[in-house]
Amino acid sequence: MRRLPVALAALALSGCSIAAVDYGPVRHAAYVADPRCTAQPGATADVTALPYFFATSRLPDCRTDDIVLLRHRGDKIRYGHFAAPREIEVGKKKTLRTPMAFQESGEWWKALQAETDKRQGRVLLYVHGYRETFETTSKDAAQIARMTGFTGPVIEYSWPSQGEVLSYAVDETNMYHDVRNFRDFLKTLAERPWVKEIVIVSHSLGARLVIPAISYVDRTSSSADSSNISNVILASPDIDRETFERDIEEEVLSARRVANNRRITVYVSHADKALAASRALHGYPRLGSPYCFDPFEAADLKAKGLPIRCYTAAVPGLTVIDTTDVSRT
Repeated sequence: MRRLPVALAALALSGCSIAAVDYGPVRHAAYVADPRCTAQPGATADVTALPYFFATSRLPDCRTDDIVLLRHRGDKIRYGHFAAPREIEVGKKKTLRTPMAFQESGEWWKALQAETDKRQGRVLLYVHGYRETFETTSKDAAQIARMTGFTGPVIEYSWPSQGEVLSYAVDETNMYHDVRNFRDFLKTLAERPWVKEIVIVSHSLGARLVIPAISYVDRTSSSADSSNISNVILASPDIDRETFERDIEEEVLSARRVANNRRITVYVSHADKALAASRALHGYPRLGSPYCFDPFEAADLKAKGLPIRCYTAAVPGLTVIDTTDVSRT
């Protein structure tokens, strides 16, 4: 995980101000004026070299040859295809650039169906977390596809994270702003009759988009009973542990959902400094950290000679994997 220095917690707790988002020197409408930013039905897009799918609420910049997804909020959800980012030189600096192309939404869904039909209806959906750009998350999504050997289509959902250490509060605000966008996207995906299994992988703040969205789809889905959302992986989830415990058994991992083979796997680490800083900022333990909030529970573990690590309450369908001993500090 790209780690948040403990200094951020100190800054936040000491009341130091962090700059607000700058609108920028260009009217946002100018960024999307080029027709490439508004793909039309029937328009052809060469995506043969772009193996991965994306949906994004980021504002694109289509003024240059290479389209770039910015850190600002977009005016709508856009769809497209991308490839793993490549390193290019900009002046004297090297930077990542992600090959990508937009596609009209209807054409995008048709392309996704064509790929999904080849793979028994399985798709993988990746939702990133804090301090990310489209370049870093597209690199992660491509890496997940390679490392897992997942053979179905891979979709990245990209929301407007700022990609900066001191923009945690902005990222959190944009994440909450994007809740409706993501839940509507997930519902549309889950209700496609050709989607038989959705594997969701989220990181960090992404868990706060994913869990409420699954709950929303469970409550409102008009087809497939949302049972195709079967495998959810939360890596370093930056979500309140007690809130997760309170809501999860009644909703996302209800007996009905577990009976339909839904599973959630949570990867935690005591060495995760970002989640330690988030706990200092929010006041309560995060799901992705085995911090012992209860001193009596910690004392009992110490008396038994066990590691002082506390986890979310066990419920059917939930697996917690502690990676502390293999995590970087």
